[in-house]
Amino acid sequence: MIFYIMGKSASGKDSLYKRLLSSDLNLNRVAIYTTRPKRDGEAEGIEYHFVDEKFLDDKKDKIIEKRVYHTVFGDWYYATIDDGKIEKHKNYVVIGTLESYNIIKKYYGKDSVFPIYLEVSNDIRRKRAIDRENMQKVPKLDEMDRRFKADEIDFSEENIKNAGIVKRYVNDDFEKCFEEVANDIRKFGK
Repeated sequence: MIFYIMGKSASGKDSLYKRLLSSDLNLNRVAIYTTRPKRDGEAEGIEYHFVDEKFLDDKKDKIIEKRVYHTVFGDWYYATIDDGKIEKHKNYVVIGTLESYNIIKKYYGKDSVFPIYLEVSNDIRRKRAIDRENMQKVPKLDEMDRRFKADEIDFSEENIKNAGIVKRYVNDDFEKCFEEVANDIRKFGK
């Protein structure tokens, strides 16, 4: 089973991902590939594989899904690559978008991908995002604003409904959210 974490920017995806991996749930990491620069505190192969566009071009026949974000710093690519690391009869956790979730679900089969859609009020998300950016050596507040605007389109109610997502995990209280997700992983994992 692939447990697919998604949600708007600053909804707590990275925190939940790390906590799930360090839990007793026996989940395996799936790090997607990106050309965006590492944030302070990120490590290669943990949150993402940090690569360049040439790497993605060289892997084009193994790319399951690829998307581009036209950021204020240029184009940043994200891709899921069939790199042989996902095996049957194991449980995995990955972070992605609603769009990538739909493609992964189609690629691996809807019964093999479980959506974990995180939801947080806009006020809390904005505070978290500003706090996170202000901790960076070079805060990217313009990019944060661009992401917030794009999220309103990408995670519209219509898109959520079309993806077949019926359960939302409210992440205003991280411990409560983690327990709810962990219980569902125990229930639906293979």
